[in-house]
Amino acid sequence: MGLAELFAIAMVVAVCAALMAGYPVALTLGGVSLACAALGHMFGLMGFGILGALPQRIYGVLTNEVLLAVPLFVFMGVMLERAGVAEDLLETMGRLFGPLRGGLGISAVIVGTLLAAAKGVVGATTVTLGLIILPTMVRFGYNKRLAAGTVAATSTLAQIFPPATVLILLGDQLGNSYQAAQLAKGIFAPRSLTVSDLFAGALVPAFALVGLYLLFLIAVAFIRPDASPALTRDPKGLRGLALVARLIAVLVAPLALIFAVLGSILGGVATPTEAGSIGAVGALLLAARKGALGVALRPVVEKTAQIVGMIFLILIGATAFSLVFRALGGDGMVERALTGLPGGTDGAVLTVMLAMFLLGFVMDAFEIIFVVVPIVAPPLLLMPGVDPVWLGVMMAMNLQTSYMHPPLGPTLFFLRSVAPPEISTKDIYIGIIPFVAIQLCALLVLWFWPGLATMLPHALYGH
Repeated sequence: MGLAELFAIAMVVAVCAALMAGYPVALTLGGVSLACAALGHMFGLMGFGILGALPQRIYGVLTNEVLLAVPLFVFMGVMLERAGVAEDLLETMGRLFGPLRGGLGISAVIVGTLLAAAKGVVGATTVTLGLIILPTMVRFGYNKRLAAGTVAATSTLAQIFPPATVLILLGDQLGNSYQAAQLAKGIFAPRSLTVSDLFAGALVPAFALVGLYLLFLIAVAFIRPDASPALTRDPKGLRGLALVARLIAVLVAPLALIFAVLGSILGGVATPTEAGSIGAVGALLLAARKGALGVALRPVVEKTAQIVGMIFLILIGATAFSLVFRALGGDGMVERALTGLPGGTDGAVLTVMLAMFLLGFVMDAFEIIFVVVPIVAPPLLLMPGVDPVWLGVMMAMNLQTSYMHPPLGPTLFFLRSVAPPEISTKDIYIGIIPFVAIQLCALLVLWFWPGLATMLPHALYGH
């Protein structure tokens, strides 16, 4: 290993140390990259002129048509949150399933799934469920740890359900890596990996995960009925046809929006960016229908600008990091390290998955996508038997797990900030453990049955 490669390793260590010390992510990535480039030039390890490519790369990021979908889907999610769609769904589902043992937990998972497919932003989903359904579950006698774990785990579904922002960013990064890997193999008419492929690949594993959550809650309801009691029916509450009519009125508009967005993407009618436009306009219409557009529009635009600005600033910093890391020979070092691991392809993929899982303790999902994926994905996709869609869904589910596992899962902090006082941090941490185990089991199943991720893209797009 040469001095330049050792310097590349030191660069990664410096970034991790700065992040753990609490420095802003985007500024850390950009600052460490520039400092290492200057030192590398001083010691003759790289040419400082390589940074001349940075402005063009940043321009490419900001004009990337795929990434234009990010602000549109973020806007859609924030608008639906401000319009009160979640409150209506939770109230109606609670009335429907509440009289059943474990019914409130089942309602939380179903509504969380709908919000995940409508919002695609974990923080917004966590705050919504934490403010509305968590106090209700505690008030009606649910075990505090079970209630906290259910809400936290359900909120992270926004990481894996299309149109998750994570899937859009992963699709963009993996698409570039897949083309680079094919060109390295001498394939000069490479196949493309699109965000639509990743959306289709994530659907079956995501619904399977929801099924596992529901089975766990049903099992708890039978084994420990005191932990998830049934609600007493409200004698003045809606019943029969009135409840069905209320359910239809609440569900039709959000479901129509979800089907319009995802259906247009999976059916090949629209690109994710075009579908994001449909979603944004649909969210505006829903807000107008509820009379919330006038008071919600400005806060929604401001919140969207904050989230999107954060994502793109991290991406620009990660672009600088990737450029310097490659100039120091770091990509070649990673490729040799992965190909030299015992166990061949399986050993390399397992090592990357474990590394991403551990990095989830100190890095955000966006940071991992922008910094780690461009480095490890090309050598993995050069290996025999690695399907890019399967790899992308595995990474997405792995990142979803990192969002919820103690002690630093961001979802746990989001929930802590809005949980009622009787829910302690210990309750949240212990309550999430069974769901983390479910996640790991789901990853294991996907490892041995990659067809769960690849069969729908193959059926829709023939690859």
